[in-house]
Amino acid sequence: MFSLAEENYLKAIYHLEQDTKGGVSTNSIADKMDTKPSSVTDMVQKLADKGVLSYKKYKGTTLTTKGRKTAAGVIRKHRLWEVFLVDKLKFHWDEVHEIAEQLEHIKSEELVNRLDKYLGHPDFDPHGDPIPDKNGNVKKTEKKLLSELTKKQKGVCVGVKETSSEFLQYLDKRNITIGTKLTVLGKEFFDGSMIIQVGRDQFFISKKTAENLYIQTT
Repeated sequence: MFSLAEENYLKAIYHLEQDTKGGVSTNSIADKMDTKPSSVTDMVQKLADKGVLSYKKYKGTTLTTKGRKTAAGVIRKHRLWEVFLVDKLKFHWDEVHEIAEQLEHIKSEELVNRLDKYLGHPDFDPHGDPIPDKNGNVKKTEKKLLSELTKKQKGVCVGVKETSSEFLQYLDKRNITIGTKLTVLGKEFFDGSMIIQVGRDQFFISKKTAENLYIQTT
């Protein structure tokens, strides 16, 4: 059994591992958790004693098989609850993250399995993120950041890298959501900004926005 804080650390390391080759540094974990490196060191030692991660000096922290499955279980609950909140309770996609942060720590495995069945075993949450199955397996999809696309390429929005309410509300103003079709009309070499077409609308988007939208090209 793990505490709320321990689960949050495992989840943070799981996410950091996706973008890191080799072990995750103490400073990276501290930044992710908004805490001091010394606090991270204490928690890493505690979790290593529980067999869910390993730490090697100068090489960083990595999740063990048990740790990865535990972290995936927390993420699974979080994303299933987000689906429930949006699909069944009609919350908007920018409103559910913080609520799901609370619900993800419910311990009942039976409740989670029934929730999964009730929702029809969804593969993705409202932000396009894959939902791990009960064994911790994640469905892979081919996707690129919008910033990687070139002029005249077309695609469908399948996810967002940034999930803050502010960013999601900004996308709403542009009528961009999961499933939105778009075309790159132009790309500025100087600053990476783009002109895209969504439906009949054409508009500029910044490099920062383009770097936070996942696209499946068509």
